Amino acid sequence: MGFITNHLRKLDWSMIVSAVLIVVFGLVAIYSAGLAKGDYLNFEKQIVFFIVGFSLMILISFFDYRNLKSNSYFILFFYFLCLLLLAGLHFFAPDIRGTRGWYKIGILSFDPIELTKIVLVILLAKYFSMRHVEMYKFRHIIFSGIYVFLAAILVFIKPDLGGTMVLVSIWIGILLISGIKIKHFIILFLCFMLASGLAWGFVLKPYQRDRVISFVFPYDPLGGSWSQTQAKIAVGSGQIFGQGVGNGSQVQYGFLPEPHTDFIFSVLAEEWGLLGVLAFFILYINLVYRVFKIAITSDSNFPRLFASGFAVILICQFIINIGMNLSMLPVVGIYLPFVSYGGSGLIGNFLFLGILQSIKTRK
Repeated sequence: MGFITNHLRKLDWSMIVSAVLIVVFGLVAIYSAGLAKGDYLNFEKQIVFFIVGFSLMILISFFDYRNLKSNSYFILFFYFLCLLLLAGLHFFAPDIRGTRGWYKIGILSFDPIELTKIVLVILLAKYFSMRHVEMYKFRHIIFSGIYVFLAAILVFIKPDLGGTMVLVSIWIGILLISGIKIKHFIILFLCFMLASGLAWGFVLKPYQRDRVISFVFPYDPLGGSWSQTQAKIAVGSGQIFGQGVGNGSQVQYGFLPEPHTDFIFSVLAEEWGLLGVLAFFILYINLVYRVFKIAITSDSNFPRLFASGFAVILICQFIINIGMNLSMLPVVGIYLPFVSYGGSGLIGNFLFLGILQSIKTRK
């Protein structure tokens, strides 16, 4: 009992409290979205996902994270398992609006991209921590990119453009933190621009191109621009103090699409107002700060790169999701971590926190 108590005292409770309060923001928004339809199933399931995720975080904090670095076969097993799960989506996942993104298990769904994020961050952190003195060699960038490319291409053809962007961002973020040369970064940037051009012409589906076009040229407010138009109205109508939980007109009258996932920030802004959004931002900034603090204070490269990889995910998804809600970025299907509805995402993010707590308690 003394060991457990001492261990719990070492946890980063500022990080944990911030994450829990962010989840509460999401739960209130999901409840409000359910109130509009008289259906509270998503709200009830999200509570269960939160309890499961929080419990796993505490349990994993007792696990010695150093075993992840020392066991290469363990990491590779899960990496290839992720590839199989991503490939299997095209054969076993239900087709929902042209996308095969989740395995359906009764009333629950499982999105393997969340497990893939965790495994890739661990794999890349291990790869670069063992080769940090050789980062000047371009071949390490290529080899690490192959790991990411195999997963990213399977996510891209789901199709899931947003998920692909997150996986690539993880790789680029860890590369930059690892100390990539400027000329190598420029080469990667030029390759990225070339690949983007080819993807636009030959790979992106018509609806994906339409989302980008409608963002740059909002020509059809009742078509491709509808979602972001309604999101902007919701954000603006919140004003300073918000309309109150359950009183947001855009949510309750059904104008705001996907209010429990992609556009959940608009629900928060409409019902909580500017003051609520500022409080939410403060919590999120503190969460990211605590993650970076673990990275900065770590005494070796593996935990430093792992923590940085998770910070990249949080920042990337936060910026893209809120950019979508404010019409500053096109809609690419990125959820808001710890806020949007979804068991795979919420539990996956708590698994990240569990490993970070393991790092924190073993300094």
